[in-house]
Parts: sequence; C-alpha cells; structure tokens
Amino acid sequence: MSAEQRVERGGFNWFLTGMRGVLSLPAIILMTSYVGFSAFALQAGLTRAEAVTMTLGIWALPSQMILVGSMLGGANIAASFLAVTLSAIRMMPMVASIMPEMRTPKTPVWKLLFLSHFIAITSWVFASMHLKEVPKEHRVAYFAGFAMTLTLANTAVVGISYGIVSQFPPVVAGALFMLTPVYFISSIWASARQPVVKFAFIIGVVSGPLLALVAPQFDVLIAGIGGGTIAYLIDRYRRRKQGLAGERA
Repeated sequence: MSAEQRVERGGFNWFLTGMRGVLSLPAIILMTSYVGFSAFALQAGLTRAEAVTMTLGIWALPSQMILVGSMLGGANIAASFLAVTLSAIRMMPMVASIMPEMRTPKTPVWKLLFLSHFIAITSWVFASMHLKEVPKEHRVAYFAGFAMTLTLANTAVVGISYGIVSQFPPVVAGALFMLTPVYFISSIWASARQPVVKFAFIIGVVSGPLLALVAPQFDVLIAGIGGGTIAYLIDRYRRRKQGLAGERA
C-alpha cells in the first residue's frame, strides 16, 4: 500500500484494519492461553462471572494469574492487592512508549487514558511493530481496533471455555493450563529490551519456588520486590563497570 493510499483511508477503515490483527499468531496464542486460564480459574473455585470480570477489568494475564495464585495460597487481601499492583506497574513504560506514537495535537486526553487500559504485552508488541506503518492521525483508531477487539475476544473465550474445560480429560486441561505460564515466560522474555528486565526475570523464576516453601503467603511479593531490587543493583554495577572501561579506553 502506497503512502497516499494510507493517508486517504478513513479512521473507521483503520479501526477495521486493527481488528484484523486478532488473526495474528501472537493474538491466537494469547486466546489459547486464556483457555488455560479458564481451567485455572475453574480449579481455583472462581465462578464464570468472576473469571470474565477479572479478564475484562484487569486485562493482564500475568496479573490475573498472580491474583488467583495469591487467593489459592491464602494471601490476605492487602498482599494480593499489592502483588497485582506491582505486577501492573511494569505496564507503565509500555504506556509511556506507545502513547507519544499515537498522540497528535488534536487527540483528546480521555481517549488516550481509555486506551491505556488495553495496553498489555501482546498489544504493546503489536503496536510497536505496526504503528509506524499507519498515518499518525489514524493510529488511535488502528490501535483501538486491535486492542479492544483482542480484549473482548479473550473475555468471550474465558466465558465460553469456562464450562467446556470442565469436560476435558485431566491431561488436556493440564496442558491448556501450562500454556499460560509458557506464554507468560516467552512473551516477557521476548519483549524485554533492557538487560535489567532479564536479570529480574531470572531471579524471580529461581527465587519464586524457593520462597513459596519459606513464605507461601508473600512469595510473589518478596520475589517481585527483592528480585527487582537485586536486578537493579546488578544492572547498575554493570553499567558503572562499562562506563569505567569506556573511560580507560
């Protein structure tokens, strides 16, 4: 498509183009993972309405897993709230990096605030890859088409599959459930742009199971804060060492 053709297309057409993005491989993998989340929610004792509301309201599969895992682990509401909040903070850099790419002098702030709810790993990666191909004045419509459709589609997947997964053999249900952490691990690792993120991820993966044995009610919280802090210190030391090496050179 030529540059002139891209400019001539209206906002609604770009919205529909964004909607077609849900047929991409990352979006399909995410939908399959939400089938696994449905199995997890069912095993955790959540109702269909609770699982659907959690998907639509939180819209971050890792945060949803953390919340359900905290509930199963018997964590109190304050610890669960803090763990989910800390998990959601990782979205802030994603929002900060994407919004300037979509904003124009005529873009209302309320639209950007509304669309920020739909920014998660899959939508952020998709936007990072494709927004540059869209005229800036139509990027809000394009992103809204993809991100809102992705959210609603996965919410529908949870609602529909909730009753179906209970009929699956245990092996199938277990395999679907494993898609959730596999998707979480692969997407976080693939989207990490800075070494500090990978440092924190490795520390969290290693320390999480150990802390689950020592402090099961606060394992996620401790692993998150502790792992992030240690990763920050390691990365700071690495940067300082590189800086000194550059000065000597």
